Amino acid sequence: MLSIGTLAKRTGTKVQTIRYYEQIGLMPEPGRTDGGQRRYGDVELDRLSFIRHSRQLGFSLGAIRELLDLSDSPERSCAQVDAVAQKQLREVEARIARLEALRIELRRMIGECRADRVANCRILEVLRDHEECLSDHDRPSS
Repeated sequence: MLSIGTLAKRTGTKVQTIRYYEQIGLMPEPGRTDGGQRRYGDVELDRLSFIRHSRQLGFSLGAIRELLDLSDSPERSCAQVDAVAQKQLREVEARIARLEALRIELRRMIGECRADRVANCRILEVLRDHEECLSDHDRPSS
């Protein structure tokens, strides 16, 4: 049996985070010693490792809850699991596309800089011009 501190170290998770996961039902209420200390076994270690890895891959707590619920039904088709993962992939790809657009804009700003005086700085000029930075879908409609 593991203490909460040992569980935290073994999974790279903060103690406060483990308590939070217990509060929201992602982790089951742990067994306790006669003195009231939490005790965890291999099942909890595996579950917390699953949650931690899922978080590292960017899954939301809701998606993790869904995956955990699905994993508790081993006879079910994994099509729902695949759907959750596909949704996460789409979200990651959308984030990558936004980051790529940011990279292009930053390179453009830097490329237009004449390295003159701050009073003539193209980077600061672009940052002050909010309309220039807005993409078409962010522009207010007239």
